[in-house]
Amino acid sequence: MREPSAPPAGLRAWASDPQRSRGRRHVEAPAPTRNDFQRDRDRIVHSTAFRRLVYKTQVFLNHEGDLFRTRLTHSLEVAQIARSVARTMRLNEDLCEAIALAHDLGHTPFGHAGQDALDERLRQADPESMGFEHNFQSLRVVDMLEERYPAFDGLNLTFESREGILKHCSRRRALALEHDEPGGVGRRFLDRTQPSLEAQVCNLADEIAYNAHDIDDGVRSGLLVYEELLDLPLVARFHAKALQHAPSLGGKRLLYETLRRMLSALAHDLIDTSTELLEAHAPLSADAARQGLPLIAFSVGMGAELRGVNAFLRSALYRHQQVVRTTEGAKRVVRELFDAYLAQPDQLPAEHACRSPLQQTVVDYIAGMTDRFALSEHRRLTGAAIDLGTGNSA
Repeated sequence: MREPSAPPAGLRAWASDPQRSRGRRHVEAPAPTRNDFQRDRDRIVHSTAFRRLVYKTQVFLNHEGDLFRTRLTHSLEVAQIARSVARTMRLNEDLCEAIALAHDLGHTPFGHAGQDALDERLRQADPESMGFEHNFQSLRVVDMLEERYPAFDGLNLTFESREGILKHCSRRRALALEHDEPGGVGRRFLDRTQPSLEAQVCNLADEIAYNAHDIDDGVRSGLLVYEELLDLPLVARFHAKALQHAPSLGGKRLLYETLRRMLSALAHDLIDTSTELLEAHAPLSADAARQGLPLIAFSVGMGAELRGVNAFLRSALYRHQQVVRTTEGAKRVVRELFDAYLAQPDQLPAEHACRSPLQQTVVDYIAGMTDRFALSEHRRLTGAAIDLGTGNSA
């Protein structure tokens, strides 16, 4: 590992330095025109899993409208926010972008509904299984499932990008990771240390992005009423500021201006609070910043207001009757796909059918599907066309 005497120009001492990276699992010669984190980002953008995100559900299924967010547009929004925060704080923008663009690569078709159904079926098929979790599946994608290079499976990303992708991990899974890769990406969950500051930025940029854009999509869909959002202090404050600036605003422009101001305030609060924490603790290096409590955070007040928005969305949008009906149909598709492939493994593509264990192979194949391919495969295997609006056969 190369050891420069000072951080790269423009970065703080606690920022991640590609020259100090813990490296890749398979040694490769450096790229002549890109640093290691830039190379990670480029590999992610060119991956098959990244392209599939355009047809994977965020909240609203792809067929419900052309303008609703997908996993791809969500990932791009997270990357934009994370890069802006990193640039202002003089952290590593390239690492933030790589983590943000890859953080949802392991998501199933149909969003969290697909994840829940796959987790349920996997545990039923194998009671000893650790179940399905999309962060771990994202790691599997970049470590094993992408098939682009002659010398190794996966994308062979740096430790720092892989660590940032694995946002959550149970102790049991961390122990399994540690067994396979001593001192690797599972270690911090056992030692209870933090990921890089850049990974922490991406985690909170994710929270900023989905709370804001789910409001936008919820109002656009008609499932949320804009006036009801004004009971939320965070929204009401920026609604008032938008009207103070432009009293004649209404309709979509008022919604967009309110959300724009809210997004900016959340990012600025994150930058200001985190800068104060870092200046107070003054870690001497990126590794030192991993010790103790997280150093990237919202202020107490802003964090409480954001949690209020998330609680409202859970109640009013994610559990809305129409969303729940769609969710049940999606779960049925994933459950019946799992059952069909488990009963008839010869229905898997040849390159998948030869892998073992079978349950994990089926999980990997279904998790990689887009919404529309999952529906098409379900129809092929079962002969039933599911109406996702009702969960019943059409």
